[in-house]
Amino acid sequence: MSLRYRITKRNNSIKNNTEQYILQAVNTGTIDLDNISRLISNECSLHEVDVKAVLIALGLKLEFFLTDGKIVELGDIGRFKMGFSGTASNDPTTLTPKRNIKKYHINYQPSKKLKQRLKAGLDTYKEGRRV
Repeated sequence: MSLRYRITKRNNSIKNNTEQYILQAVNTGTIDLDNISRLISNECSLHEVDVKAVLIALGLKLEFFLTDGKIVELGDIGRFKMGFSGTASNDPTTLTPKRNIKKYHINYQPSKKLKQRLKAGLDTYKEGRRV
């Protein structure tokens, strides 16, 4: 499997709006829960419905534990934890979640195995060319 890329022109606003070119990864589509369930069921003895039920339950438990402040460790997949970005204040007594937290997000940290795979590099090809 190879990762597709394209060359994209960008303006560098830090350096007087000079034009620069970057390599940008191109997504090749989306895979949904039904397809993942079917593919996993083809590789094991579980039925597609059973795999899907487990993945749905995993999603629910992931949400539950993340909103409870836990770090969720999923082995070779990686770790997930909740975070947020907000605004600062000169006086700590004026800080409140409603006023100072602007956006919640989930931080993902890949497993060591996946990090090593990424560090070793991936095959890539330019958009429009055949693999």
